[in-house]
Amino acid sequence: MDQVSCRYLQKLLERNEQSTVDMIFSEVISEVVTLMRDPFGNYLCQRLIDKCTPTQRTQLIKGAALELVFIAKNMHGTRAAQKVIDSITHPDEIAAVKNALKGNVVTLIEDLNGNHVIQKCLRKFKPTDNQFIYDAVAKHCVQVSTHRHGCCVLQRCIDHGTPAQQRQLVDQIEQQALSLVQDAFGNYVVQYILDLNIPDLPTKIVQRLEGTLKDMSKQKFSSNVVEKCLKVGNNECVSRIICEILNMKFNLGGQQPTQLEGGLLKAQQNLTELIYDSYGNYVIQTCLCEGGKRSVIEYRMMVDVLRPCLRELKTIPYSRRIEELLRLVSLEEESGMLEQDSSI
Repeated sequence: MDQVSCRYLQKLLERNEQSTVDMIFSEVISEVVTLMRDPFGNYLCQRLIDKCTPTQRTQLIKGAALELVFIAKNMHGTRAAQKVIDSITHPDEIAAVKNALKGNVVTLIEDLNGNHVIQKCLRKFKPTDNQFIYDAVAKHCVQVSTHRHGCCVLQRCIDHGTPAQQRQLVDQIEQQALSLVQDAFGNYVVQYILDLNIPDLPTKIVQRLEGTLKDMSKQKFSSNVVEKCLKVGNNECVSRIICEILNMKFNLGGQQPTQLEGGLLKAQQNLTELIYDSYGNYVIQTCLCEGGKRSVIEYRMMVDVLRPCLRELKTIPYSRRIEELLRLVSLEEESGMLEQDSSI
């Protein structure tokens, strides 16, 4: 279909004459899949959906549903497919679209054009009608989360889901945290759920990373997640991170951490390694900023290990902020001592 013909037919539809609509509909219905993928024909189909009767619209929707995945992945067809979903009002029409998309959810999510059709479903349909999307995303959580388009669609799934649907996705993300935090896109998904203010979730994420936290702190993507856990996590979460960096075993119930094999020397080595690292040093800075608020015992231990290294820190390119934080601690301690002296 050429541009001139398409515009002429659209102008005819604007007359709102049912006989004209019927005539155009009778010619379009048999070629709806081809026209929806056409650079100009897709606009005619969108206009026809607005002007036709409810019965005709249902026929158009069901006709397009036969090849909806094929249409949705086309740069022109994706617009028409989204128009189809937007125009749905009847349960039979919803069922037709669900049957067409079911089994191809992940394929569409990963497609440059198709992912917009899945997002349109999330916005248009009720959460219960979108359960097929949540089931597919949960089943292929890592594949979706680590994809350029998939990580964005997964976040929209969380936005539009019921609490149960959110939990379905969050549980899968938490279980796969170790692989996701190391990915260029997956780390954003983990950070996104950490902002949901779900109790104990940061602690659960940290427990999934236990034994690797030092290495995760030195990686470009995962270090962001470690910092996020320090900022939004509770006392236990912050304590667990600092303990592992200091080569200590975290103990529940506010008990003193237990020094592991290698002792203080290993703790100093871990800290030095992280301070010298372009990403790890930011994790240490965040430990010092957040530890004093929510992990006092472990925070004091970290300060005591770092303090003897203060002179050496001046030679490290990334250490200026750490040095400033340690000096602030010293000033606070001196201020506290002066207050005690004045009260005697």
